Amino acid sequence: MAEAAGTSPIRLSQELTIFHDVAKALTSSLNLDSILQTIMEKMAEYFRPDTWSLLMVDEEKDELYFAIAVGAAAEVLAKARLKMGEGIAGWVAKHGQALIVPDVQHDSRFSSRLDEMTRLQTRSVICVPLRSRHRVLGVIQLINADVGLNEQEMFFLNALCDYAAIAVENARAVEKIQELTITDDCTGLFNARHLHKTLETEVYRSARFGYEFSVIFIDLDHFKTVNDTHGHLVGSRLLAEVGYLIKAQLRLIDFAFRYGGDEFVVLLPQTIKDQAVVVAKRLQDSIRAGIFCTELGLNLNLRASMGLATFPHDARTPHDIIRQADEMMYMVKNTTRDNIGIASRGLMEP
Repeated sequence: MAEAAGTSPIRLSQELTIFHDVAKALTSSLNLDSILQTIMEKMAEYFRPDTWSLLMVDEEKDELYFAIAVGAAAEVLAKARLKMGEGIAGWVAKHGQALIVPDVQHDSRFSSRLDEMTRLQTRSVICVPLRSRHRVLGVIQLINADVGLNEQEMFFLNALCDYAAIAVENARAVEKIQELTITDDCTGLFNARHLHKTLETEVYRSARFGYEFSVIFIDLDHFKTVNDTHGHLVGSRLLAEVGYLIKAQLRLIDFAFRYGGDEFVVLLPQTIKDQAVVVAKRLQDSIRAGIFCTELGLNLNLRASMGLATFPHDARTPHDIIRQADEMMYMVKNTTRDNIGIASRGLMEP
């Protein structure tokens, strides 16, 4: 490392090269993992620690997890978590202040728990927060690096952390925008645009691996009466509650979409027809048993007409599988309502 009096021309040149490489990574990619990996590698190249890691804040659990860990203990650390405030990294995340600890044995904030897990010995720690506005996004931690940093090198370290924070914020903003483009505002379910993309993927995947999947098309009976009687705000609240009810009945691998108006579509990957009929019946029973809009002072009951089709038996393209389920739903709509139409089988017995 350079003497405290200043930074050598060689180190300055190295810093400029690293800044250039990091800036190039930031502007050429939206892949957060790739950008952070570049930043961390350049930081390690400069400070030469034994091990280094990037810990991100899990705000829901008030914990830190290892997003990137490099060194002999990487595999163990990938599964480890720290409570906010625990150890040097936890303290930095909680207080938003950088720490340079030349000898951890003389610092009461140090926790030996991770050393016991990894069977390594931490002698010194450089720990810097990734800050965005008034909150800490994560912490960069360098273990057993040369800790005799001068003012210029601390500026360099903080600048790299700022770059990492920008990368995280940009990635989250892009993720949020992408989420908004595929999500229905009213129900929180996926929208019709995302349905068509998901169906294309599922047809390709199922054809390749020999899977079946099923689609349930749902249309609420007499929904117009609710709008006409109680107004569109109540109608929107009812749609949101139905969307929540539908999602609650599904597995994690299933998809629920608001198709438009009072129409919903459920996509059940790797689900044969008989299994899909069980799901459709469960949805039907839940809707029948539901009492909706109670928080608005109402006790609304609801029924639905459903159509069901299965790939590849009833259709082999995304368009045709939706069309088949839609046609079965309309068969119910135009006859009994409050029932399930099953492609290749007809109406379900009451």
